[in-house]
Amino acid sequence: MKMLTTQINGLLQRIAGNSEESIEETARLLAQATIGEGRVILAGFGEMAAVTETALFGVEPLSGAVRYEKGMEFATADRVWLLTRSATDAQALELAQQLADSFIPFAVLAAEKPGNGNELEDLAYTYISTGLTRGLLPDDKGGRIVQPHALAALFVYEAVKLAYDEMVSDED
Repeated sequence: MKMLTTQINGLLQRIAGNSEESIEETARLLAQATIGEGRVILAGFGEMAAVTETALFGVEPLSGAVRYEKGMEFATADRVWLLTRSATDAQALELAQQLADSFIPFAVLAAEKPGNGNELEDLAYTYISTGLTRGLLPDDKGGRIVQPHALAALFVYEAVKLAYDEMVSDED
C-alpha cells in the first residue's frame, strides 16, 4: 500500500509539474465555449469516460458540459475535450480528424508525451499528457502493473476545472 501511494503521488506530481501551462490552455479553450454560447463537449473513451461522468453528475458539475455522442453536430462556438488512454486510439483519432476538418478547436488528454509523431497531439489545439505509459509497480514476473489512467485523468480534470471555473466566473 505504501509503495502504491508513493508511486501515485509521484505520478500526480509529475503531471502537475509538466502540464501546468497545458492545463491552463485547456481551461481557456473550454471557457471560450461557455463565454461564446457554445458547448463544452466531453468525449471520454474507455475508462476516461469517468471524467465525463464526474463533469456531468459530480458534486460540482462542469458548467456548459455535455457528453459527446457519435454523429452529433458541432457548432463553431463548441469546444471539445477528447480524453483517451492512448493517443493511438482509433475512435479518438477519428473524432480528432473530424473536428480538425471542421475547424472545431479541441483539447486532448492522453498518456503519451508530446512529439515524435503523436498525430493526436498534432491535430489538437492543446494537449496534456499523463505520462502513464507503463505500470507503476513491479510484479513478480519482472513486468509492471497498476495503470491508473482514470485516476490521472480525474486529477487533470479537477485542475482544468479550477482554472475554467475561475475564467468563467470572471465573465459573470
